[in-house]
Amino acid sequence: MEPLSDVPSAWPRSVPGSWRNVAPPVFSYDGGMRPAEWARDGAAVWDIAVPSQRLRLPGVRMAGFAGNTTDVVDLPVVPHPAVALFIDLGDAMLVDDARGARERGSVIAGLAPEAVRGRGQHIECVQVRLSPEIAHRVLGTELSGTVVALDDVWPAQLPDRLRALDSWDDRFALVEAALTKRYAAGHSVDPEVAFVWQRMVARRGQVRIEQLADETGWSRKRLWTRFRRQIGLAPKRAAQLVRFDHAVHRLAADQSPASVAAESGYVDQAHLHHEVRAFAGVTPSAVAGAQWLAVDDVAWPRRGTG
Repeated sequence: MEPLSDVPSAWPRSVPGSWRNVAPPVFSYDGGMRPAEWARDGAAVWDIAVPSQRLRLPGVRMAGFAGNTTDVVDLPVVPHPAVALFIDLGDAMLVDDARGARERGSVIAGLAPEAVRGRGQHIECVQVRLSPEIAHRVLGTELSGTVVALDDVWPAQLPDRLRALDSWDDRFALVEAALTKRYAAGHSVDPEVAFVWQRMVARRGQVRIEQLADETGWSRKRLWTRFRRQIGLAPKRAAQLVRFDHAVHRLAADQSPASVAAESGYVDQAHLHHEVRAFAGVTPSAVAGAQWLAVDDVAWPRRGTG
């Protein structure tokens, strides 16, 4: 699963309320679809829309994607510290994972799912990223490591309602209104759990769980139980995911594995290699060229991790 070409050193910046074209690099993957079924040059050109106004709900980000190709797109997902909603507006994209789960159309991907891929033609979708705290309140269930149909958790006919709208800003506004309604009716995570998650994000995953438990006044066991139930991952795994997210973005920015390992708090390059393999299923050099990360400067400008 090594990339056949390098990622360009600079990608277009996000322009609120407008489309930007992003051409990811050429890739080849072991297994899966036959090469003849991939996009004709191995790379899809994505049109990306971002909200022109700042969203009111904290911990929520959105972007609109349309594949500017008539050929099949096969896109592996790189895990990130957010629950992702993919609201399908196109021809029923297929999403599957290493556990054999397979969903067609709109889906929710929980934290750190294993080997998730999106496939389809004429792809058009709204992707919504929810911080785990917001996801708990909006969705009312933890979805770690799983991909489920959106209708199984949130039967709101969102895809049909979004297709009827002419502008991306109107689509973003509708999604935010629907999220706000569920947020108002939902239940917050414990303040102690929110505190621990926010510390993890602020420190880019370089935390000691025992120390965080002491700061909350909880026992380590109580923190583990409540955090796992509400966030979806055990505290140590959640911190590793935040650290991984920081590290892969540094790798995608052409920093060397040695410097990334040192900066991100890994013992050495072997430790970084092991953790990248564990989360992404590929080597650090391969994840550095991932199409998933190539669009981040446009769709998800970095404002810290999360």
